[in-house]
Amino acid sequence: MKNKYGIGFLIVSILIVLLITGAYQLSFLKAKDQAKTEIAKEEEQQNAKLQNPSVSTEGQALKEDCYYLKEVNGYVVVYLSDKKTAYEYTDIEFDGLPSGLQEEIRNGKYIEDSEALYGFLENYSS
Repeated sequence: MKNKYGIGFLIVSILIVLLITGAYQLSFLKAKDQAKTEIAKEEEQQNAKLQNPSVSTEGQALKEDCYYLKEVNGYVVVYLSDKKTAYEYTDIEFDGLPSGLQEEIRNGKYIEDSEALYGFLENYSS
């Protein structure tokens, strides 16, 4: 009788070990698959960033962003479309500009795209 219970206990122990091992393998494979998908998503995002380059100094501007010119401490500063993030600090003196342009900049002169911005900066830089 003792032998009968001993064999039953051994079989139950082996089955428990096999179940634990199987559960561990399943969880390991699931975690491995999740890690692969996360790596693939990160690579895809990096490729998308390379295809859509952005210009950055203090803030970042995408191609479709607009700019605003404002006067700060006697100089013209370029802000992004949110009017809070400084995009570029220039060496253009505010007092050296024509009075009409000074008024526009005081109110926040709107510039549509980067070509117009760099055209303005090129014209008024020393």
